[in-house]
Amino acid sequence: MFALAIHGGAGTIARASLSPDAEREYRAALETALNTGYDLLAQGAAALDAVEAAVRSLEDCPLFNAGRGAVFTHDGHHEMDAALMSGHNRLAGAVAGVRQVQNPIRAARLVMEKTEHVLLGFPGADELAREYGLPLQPVEYFFTQHRYNQLQDALKAGKMQLDHAADPNWKKGTVGAVARDQHGNLAAATSTGGMTNKRYSRIGDTPLIGAGTWADERCAISCTGNGEYFIRAVAAYDIACLMEYKGLPLEEACRIVVQDKLAPVGGEGGLIAIDAAGNITLPFNSEGMYRGSRTEGGAAWVAIYKE
Repeated sequence: MFALAIHGGAGTIARASLSPDAEREYRAALETALNTGYDLLAQGAAALDAVEAAVRSLEDCPLFNAGRGAVFTHDGHHEMDAALMSGHNRLAGAVAGVRQVQNPIRAARLVMEKTEHVLLGFPGADELAREYGLPLQPVEYFFTQHRYNQLQDALKAGKMQLDHAADPNWKKGTVGAVARDQHGNLAAATSTGGMTNKRYSRIGDTPLIGAGTWADERCAISCTGNGEYFIRAVAAYDIACLMEYKGLPLEEACRIVVQDKLAPVGGEGGLIAIDAAGNITLPFNSEGMYRGSRTEGGAAWVAIYKE
């Protein structure tokens, strides 16, 4: 069975704060990304191609904190991170702090396929993208007014904040996708603009293989939330370890990491996961998570709040 799941960020997503029109926009954007990846799987494409395409769709949508619409750093820049991993051979690629690449997930794939490395940072990652002809954009492309306003509030408060903190209308989060293709291969991809008002070239869990992104022959994981906690927990890889060493099913392994390990120490967020049989689970410990899934022969399903 081939299948795909996506997320667009987790956090404090209060029903009362999201207008019906805004909710429709989010749901439509999630469905578009979901169907983009699913259609490729239905045509026999590799899981890696499907997750990259789904994430690219979300990066191009200014509703989410990835690519266009990424949050601002303390210095007024956009510093974007992305990673992807192929499960059957455990190849991976990631970029951190890129500033001009239209689709950071494409740059991450370049790292995996065109270099001997796993993770490249700014400015080298941008240089690699330029060398291989990836679309680059001026800073104006990534600008959105609500992100700028969010930075001003964060500057006044003198602190970093998650993209879904403070004003409830700013919950446009880290994006990701996981998939199983018709050949049984798994893959994961994640992309983010990080935290508003971040300083000193801060890097979160997204581009760190094993923390925010992971794929092997058992499972594929993409995380979203407060990255520092996911890094300390090596959250994505911990799920794979619970499955390998304790023989736990995917859903139970994810529950332990999200609810028993992350939540008690303040690790707000969630993740999407798929196993070798195509089973999908999308746990989170926050008020909501933009998410969706679609399995072979089924219709697209998207959700925002706890159900």
